[in-house]
Amino acid sequence: MAGAVLGVGAGVFILALLWVLVLLLCVLLCRASGLARFFVIFVFLAAVIITSVLLLFPRATEVPTPEVEIKIMDKFFIGRYVLLAFLSIFFLGSLFLVLIHHILEPIYAKPLRSD
Repeated sequence: MAGAVLGVGAGVFILALLWVLVLLLCVLLCRASGLARFFVIFVFLAAVIITSVLLLFPRATEVPTPEVEIKIMDKFFIGRYVLLAFLSIFFLGSLFLVLIHHILEPIYAKPLRSD
């Protein structure tokens, strides 16, 4: 396996670098003022899209396929989809709570006059 470091390929490092940069950019944008603060959502969604593209469309293997057909069995199929459902619900709930916190923040009235 050419290019493997610590038993993993370059794709794992690319994904890790992507998410570290997204986390850094999100922290910087959260500290911004005005409308720029809400670009965190777009940065995060872009990172999710890039990650899913990189995971769903891997490049072809460098090793030629063997003559014997190999059946690959996914024994953790149901568990993987249960985990995906749990993480999706958690993400949507967290997004809902963040939007409530930022959008529905109370605006307190200022006193008309000070005595």
